[in-house]
Amino acid sequence: MERITKTVLHLVIINTIFLLITEFNLLSHLNIRGLLPLYYFENTHFHWWQYISYMFLHADFMHLFFNMYALWAFGSPLENIWGRNKFLFFYFSCGVGAALLHTAVNYYHVHQGLNALAMENVDPQGVIALISDGRYYPYWETIINKSTFDNMASALASTTIGASGAIYGILVAFGMFFPDTKLMMLFIPYPIAARYFIPIIVGLDLVLGITGSGGIFGGNIAHFAHIGGALIGFLIMLYWKRHSKF
Repeated sequence: MERITKTVLHLVIINTIFLLITEFNLLSHLNIRGLLPLYYFENTHFHWWQYISYMFLHADFMHLFFNMYALWAFGSPLENIWGRNKFLFFYFSCGVGAALLHTAVNYYHVHQGLNALAMENVDPQGVIALISDGRYYPYWETIINKSTFDNMASALASTTIGASGAIYGILVAFGMFFPDTKLMMLFIPYPIAARYFIPIIVGLDLVLGITGSGGIFGGNIAHFAHIGGALIGFLIMLYWKRHSKF
């Protein structure tokens, strides 16, 4: 790990400020908790800027700590190599890419449920409007598969926050620059080379995302956002490598 770089430090400070604002309910008149998290795009509370703003919000101190620690440990070496502008482009590209893949998965779940309800003559737009506001008619759960309904309702009504998607892109780039660096998982105290470590954790997210399990960290984890950030990071790195911008 290197000394924290200027841009990484600024990102850590900004994320910390946003956590303090939300934890202590400062600037409550601005409704930060309602305007900045990422909503599903058909939700009535969605705004375009949420594809960026969601990256600056975190659920609690531990969520912030792990993300900012990873940003410092893996992002600082990359900023030293790339410089500020290229690092910021990469960071935000991965964050937006994470949000887009997460949205695509939610779209599948939402329209799987809406199509099932439409077959029972339920108005899809009415469903979207009600669930967006945290309401629904209980009998909907009885006329379609409960798992399908739960996935639809969760995708429609839930919000996404955190820099994890961007961090996964940073991890992929770090692994491509420093493949032999030894890393450790918290629950596997054995050093593993980055070339193996990073595919393992991305693969774990894929398995947990498909199965709908929260794993050892519990639920409410946007696994496909992690995968989206890692995928965009890999594609950008591949493009830069082929065009001598590595």
